[in-house]
Amino acid sequence: MSEFLMYFQLGFKHILDVYSYDHILFLIALSVPFSFKDWKQILLLVTLFTLGHTMSLLLVIFGIVAIKVSVVEMLIPVTILIVALFNLFTAGKSNKKESINLIVFVTLFFGIIHGLGFSSYFKSILSGNTVGKLLPLSEFSLGIEVGQLVVVFVMLILSYIVQTFFRFSKRDWTLVMSAFIIGVVIPMVLENEMWLK
Repeated sequence: MSEFLMYFQLGFKHILDVYSYDHILFLIALSVPFSFKDWKQILLLVTLFTLGHTMSLLLVIFGIVAIKVSVVEMLIPVTILIVALFNLFTAGKSNKKESINLIVFVTLFFGIIHGLGFSSYFKSILSGNTVGKLLPLSEFSLGIEVGQLVVVFVMLILSYIVQTFFRFSKRDWTLVMSAFIIGVVIPMVLENEMWLK
């Protein structure tokens, strides 16, 4: 297997790992208020996540940043919760474009935080000097981007089916999915190691 394919698959599988479903939850929360006609906005958000993830891995590889794993593990579900709550309170409101800056910031922040959470493992599988790690990092990041686009595409198809064939309004669909995500994420926040200390 070529090195490109190896790192690309690592990034792709990292997103689609059902045992580490925080990525998938975040992408569902991020994409639920959108439809296919909003593809440019959702593509921008997905790419911002990838940029944040890549940026944090770069900072760790170059030894600029180090953060406690317990803090990162707490911040990941909190960012998912913020996006789901944002969707809950803005569902059906037509003037949502003013508040998109919050989602842009949270998406970039989530990418940075999640990259920090994955950085120690990623750093351990790379060998060689720091500059030699840049190509594998870009291949890994491409896999992350494609994996995220797959999740978002599936979510957009599901949204279309629910809204077209089952006659859910966009508002109701957003409310139901956001409430579901909140219900899954709150226990993740409450069961975090930081509360147990």
